[in-house]
Amino acid sequence: MAALEPFHVLAFNSAKASENKIHDDSVAKKFGFKGGLVGGVHVYGYMSHMPVARWGRAWLERGTGEGRFGKPVYEGDIAEVSAVEDANGMEIQVNSAGVLCATGRAGLPASAPAMPLLSDFKAVAARATRPPADEKSLAVGDWLGINPLTVTPAYQAQDKEETRETLPLYMADGLVHPVTVLRCCNWALSHNVVLPAWMHMGSTVQNLGIAKVGDTLSVRARVTKNYEHKGHKWVEVDALVLANEASPIARVTHIAIYRPRQLAAAA
Repeated sequence: MAALEPFHVLAFNSAKASENKIHDDSVAKKFGFKGGLVGGVHVYGYMSHMPVARWGRAWLERGTGEGRFGKPVYEGDIAEVSAVEDANGMEIQVNSAGVLCATGRAGLPASAPAMPLLSDFKAVAARATRPPADEKSLAVGDWLGINPLTVTPAYQAQDKEETRETLPLYMADGLVHPVTVLRCCNWALSHNVVLPAWMHMGSTVQNLGIAKVGDTLSVRARVTKNYEHKGHKWVEVDALVLANEASPIARVTHIAIYRPRQLAAAA
């Protein structure tokens, strides 16, 4: 086992003004947090630095990644991303302000994974009218789409800056950052239901290809679980992220608390 050089990030909360009020300082404090939460997609973005630093472009093409977000990362704090290599890849941790905030793994298979069949994933548009998130609007088996995203040079640069990425290959080669890909999985929820305050709790990612600046990203996602645990309402989706509605970029199991128990108690 070998430890890699840690990556230090001055955390930034890019979503303070978003519809998801868990990123707003005043609302998050009512939930018992110190302030607005840095988004899970950005914490995963911090974590992705380690496998890309180790394996480069190959990890973006066929690597695996996992992130579980147990404690918040707050804006202005230093997030230390550490990784230890083992026989199966690397174990990754994010510590901030003396707290273990996130854990995960990354790996690089020797060969490319089998590509999923597009016919197994139903293409649907994002809902024109979004109902409140509940057991009916996020029913197991429902298919979800997003309002497609065309990644411009400005969008790529903004994500690189907000994720505090220092690796040069993204800008040099016009590559879309993993944070952008994972955000599209968030949108499979937020583009289809109203989520006043919710938390991305984890993702398991199989990278399938590289998206480039100029590509248009879309998602075909199916709700696989909707359940209650410790008073929170949880949802899981199986999401396929595509470039230009043709090329699979990633398959993601995406997990979120769509209704925290604090909201249920206030209802």
